[in-house]
Amino acid sequence: MVRLTLKRQLLIACLLVLLIPWAGLQFVLELDSALRAQATEQLARQSARLQHLIENDRASLNVLPAPDQRLLYAQPLTRHLFIDGYGDDWPSWDEDTDSAYASPISADDPVQWRAAVDGQSLYLLIRVRQAPGRYFDPGDPEAPHAHLRLYLNDNGHAITREIRTPAPGPVVGAAPGGGPGDYRVTGVWQATAQGYQVELRMPRPALNSEIGFEVWHPDPSLSGGYRLLGHMGYDAGHHLPHLLYPLTVLGGEIQPLLGSGQRVLLLHDKGWVLVDSHGPLQEDTTDFDSLGPGQIVEQIALNGLRALLRRFQPDPAPLPEASPRYAVPTIPEQGLVRHGDEESALVYRRTLTTPSGAPVTLVLEQSLKDILALSGDTLGRVIVRSVLFVGLLVLTLLGYASWLSWRITRLQRSVAATVDADGRLLKRIPESRAGDELGELSRQFSRLIDNLHGYTDYLESFARRLSHELKTPVAVVRSSLENLRHDNPEVANSPYIDRANQATDRLSQILQGMSEAARLEKSFEQAERESFDLADVAAQATAAYQSLDPDHTIRYEGPTSGCPFEGSPELLVQLLDKLVDNARDFTPTGGLIEVRLEDRDAVWHLQVFNAGAPLPAHLTSEIFSPFVSLREGQQDGHLGQGLQIVRLITDYHGGHISARNVSDPDGVVFDLLLPRHRPHPPQS
Repeated sequence: MVRLTLKRQLLIACLLVLLIPWAGLQFVLELDSALRAQATEQLARQSARLQHLIENDRASLNVLPAPDQRLLYAQPLTRHLFIDGYGDDWPSWDEDTDSAYASPISADDPVQWRAAVDGQSLYLLIRVRQAPGRYFDPGDPEAPHAHLRLYLNDNGHAITREIRTPAPGPVVGAAPGGGPGDYRVTGVWQATAQGYQVELRMPRPALNSEIGFEVWHPDPSLSGGYRLLGHMGYDAGHHLPHLLYPLTVLGGEIQPLLGSGQRVLLLHDKGWVLVDSHGPLQEDTTDFDSLGPGQIVEQIALNGLRALLRRFQPDPAPLPEASPRYAVPTIPEQGLVRHGDEESALVYRRTLTTPSGAPVTLVLEQSLKDILALSGDTLGRVIVRSVLFVGLLVLTLLGYASWLSWRITRLQRSVAATVDADGRLLKRIPESRAGDELGELSRQFSRLIDNLHGYTDYLESFARRLSHELKTPVAVVRSSLENLRHDNPEVANSPYIDRANQATDRLSQILQGMSEAARLEKSFEQAERESFDLADVAAQATAAYQSLDPDHTIRYEGPTSGCPFEGSPELLVQLLDKLVDNARDFTPTGGLIEVRLEDRDAVWHLQVFNAGAPLPAHLTSEIFSPFVSLREGQQDGHLGQGLQIVRLITDYHGGHISARNVSDPDGVVFDLLLPRHRPHPPQS
């Protein structure tokens, strides 16, 4: 059976209390799931309204390129570009790679490009990873040289401009064949370690205009003297790419309709961004410097609750943090998405069809920061405060359980310390001043020990008092029997007189044995300890026993000297007297009684063996108690005081006495262990 201490029981109760925050967490998880489902339904209804708004904006949708047309996409600019031939101020600039081409069109393509627009201009950044070979020579304009050609088809009117330069520096667009410069197209040509880079600015063409460029390098091996290095120009069908850039007017109409933490992505065919609008997100204005310790702990716990909820939520689909193009199939129709390291967001996606037939994807997102279960509103704070309260309650209960267990353990130790292994009372229990049940229990134990101590003192003195009180009546009975024998000779030989005398003698022996143990305990206070040879005392005493009892074989086995010991030799001789006398009573005539002594490191091992019947198994540990005797049917008065005296003398010397049965040869052995070093005498 498992033993549950009070501390363990209270620990189990505390663990059961932890079910409260667990249930609260389950409630929050269910609430979070329900709120996300409700928010998804709201996103679906809002996306339907946005779809209606977008489909009614024919001015924007009618000019979108068809799905089978090539596109030249220009990113929107949020700041002014400084035309210097470098890309460090472009939106796609990456400090780690020191390039505006973090995602090149092709790693092996020698020509890479980026395009951007603002309200008035179109910008091109073209990088050529090959040396130009030869720059434009104004003295020989017909000689092959590196140059760029820009193509624009504006309402059926084709325009071509060449970008050439005699050396790195500012450039101006020029008509082919050496025509005048077109200062609407300007830029800077910069040399790089791998080739050169050209940054251009020109008036922004209309949406869906045909526009492109080609990069030509001189090549003497070809008949025309030029080689087309790379381009976004005419295809095999003599069609230019169509210009596509975000619909800023439509984005401005959508933005006021968005709530806090909402975002709309309108994606053209192949995932190009047409609209990217954000609703104003409420910033956390919490000033931690103004919070108290409790409020700081609450905020930390609330952040932990949010992190825990994110752990139980479905894994969000990863999306780029800010990109001009998205892979539409990677965006779930509804669920969770995450842009880079931002907070997860609910998403709802639907597809629209434009008049040109190009599919347009509407993506509506809602940041989870504004979901009730994840925000810092009243419910979240109630849950967090409940968890903190339960945590403090558990710690309080554990502390109280430990304190209560300590008090019970202290009382248990105090009770155990009042009684020795032999059942004697050593000291009293101090009364507790506590006013609770444990304090009352301690006082009850104290009174009980005091009563037991008084009763024990009475029992210890009972034998001495009884023997003292009975000596006179016994003496009167004995003298009366003697006088009766002399006064009436005719009854002197009566068997009744003999039986009365025998009974009187037995009664005298009983009284003598009862008072002997009491006198012995008193004599311990006056006994003087001295150093002597334990082997010499044991050998001489054994020899004396043999001379007094020729009916048994009594011998000593062990060293004859060299066993120093400190104690009372008279008391040890008395101990051997009792053990040998006890052995004689249970050893058959001619049987062996052997006193043995051997060295056991820190103790001397003294044994007394006698052949004969074994001890009952249930009495091997009780025969050293008073009034316990194994003699049955004997005529001599015997109350079992002899072995009690043996135990008292053993305790005085700090030793240990025990009895056991042996089988080779059959008999009983009394084992006495006496420490070599001087023990402290027992407290009275």
